Amino acid sequence: MSGLGFELGEEQIAIRDMARSFATAQLAPHALQWDQEKFFPIETLREAAALGLAGIYVGEAHGGSGLTRTDTVLIIEALATGCPSIASYISIHNMVAGMIDRYGDERQRQEFLPKLCSMAQLASYCLTEPSCGSDAASLRTKAVLDGEHYIVNGVKQFISGAGAADIYAVMVRTGEAGPKGISTLIIEKDMPGVSFGANEHKMGWNAQPTRQVVLEDVRVPVANRLGPEGIGFKIAMAGLDGGRINIAAASLGGAQSAFDKAVDYMASRKAFGKSLHEFQALQFRLADMATSLEVARTFLWRAAAALDAKTPDATRLCAMAKKFVTDTSFDVANEALQLHGGYGYLADYGVEKIVRDLRVHQILEGTNEIMRVIIARSLAGAG
Repeated sequence: MSGLGFELGEEQIAIRDMARSFATAQLAPHALQWDQEKFFPIETLREAAALGLAGIYVGEAHGGSGLTRTDTVLIIEALATGCPSIASYISIHNMVAGMIDRYGDERQRQEFLPKLCSMAQLASYCLTEPSCGSDAASLRTKAVLDGEHYIVNGVKQFISGAGAADIYAVMVRTGEAGPKGISTLIIEKDMPGVSFGANEHKMGWNAQPTRQVVLEDVRVPVANRLGPEGIGFKIAMAGLDGGRINIAAASLGGAQSAFDKAVDYMASRKAFGKSLHEFQALQFRLADMATSLEVARTFLWRAAAALDAKTPDATRLCAMAKKFVTDTSFDVANEALQLHGGYGYLADYGVEKIVRDLRVHQILEGTNEIMRVIIARSLAGAG
C-alpha cells in the first residue's frame, strides 16, 4: 500500500485476486455441503498450500511465501468470500507456522516448516483451557522437566483442527503462576498420551473440527520448546496480534459475500410491482452496509500496516480492528439475511451459514470484551 490513499500495489492486487479466484472455484461451490456434513476438506487445503497460502509470512528459505501481514489480510478476506470457516482455519495454521518461524531455532524451522507450508502436516494453536479462556495467563496445563523431556499433563479446549492436525503449538506452565511461568511446546499428534475429545456440536464453523486436546503424561523433548522457558505467553500474544486481524479479515470476507448476495437478490426480487432495489429505503440500507464494509476494511489495513511496521501502538490497533471489524461484519451479514426476508433463513441461499460462521469471530482470538480491556489498558498506560 502506498501513501495515505491505501492503494494496493500490483503484486498485492495479483495476490488478492489469486486468493479470490481460488475461493470462487474451490471453496464457494462446496461450502454449504461441507457445513452440513461437518466435512474438513484437507485436500482442498493442500491445494491452497500449493498456491503459497499455508506459510504466508514464513520465510522463503523454509518453504514460505515471505509476505507481509497486510498481504495476509488481503488473502484471508478473499478466501473468506468462499467460506469463512476454511479461511479462518488457514489463518490459524499460518499463525502456528509463523510462531515457529519467528521463535523457533534453525533445527525446528527445518523440521516443521516445510511440511506445514505444504500442509503435508496441519497445525493447531492451543491456549484456551476448560477453566480459563479470557484469563489465559491462569492456564493449568503443566510441563515438568524430566531430563531432556517435559512430562505434560492438561486439557486444551475449543481447539480448531484438533484430531486432524499433526502439530500443536501448546502453551504450558513450566514455572511460577502468571504469564512469566508459561512456555510454548510443539507437541506432535502421534506422541503417546495425546488424545482428543469428541467433535463439538457448534452453531457455525462446521467445516473444521473443534475438539479438546487431552495430554496425559506426554513426553515432549526439550528440543521442541520454542525459545527459552518463560516467554510462552509473549509468544502466544504475539501470535494473536496477527490472528486477530486475520479473523477480522475472515469476517470482512464473509460479510462482503453476504452483502453481494443481498444486492443480487434485491435486483431479482420484485414486490409491489417493482424490484426491491428500486425502493429508496432499501437503497439506503445497502448504502449504509457498503459504507460500513469500506470503513472496516480501511481500518483493518491500517492495523495490519502498523503490525508490519512494528509500531508501539500495533497491539492496540489490532485489538481495535478485531473488535470493530468483527462486530461490523456480523451486523452487515445479519442485515443481508434480513434483506432476503424468509429466503435468508433458508440454507440454500448461503447467507444464514455466513451469519452462523461469523458469530464466533466476536468470541475467539480474545473476546471483543477483552479487546476493550486491551485498548483501555493501552490508553491508560499511554496516559
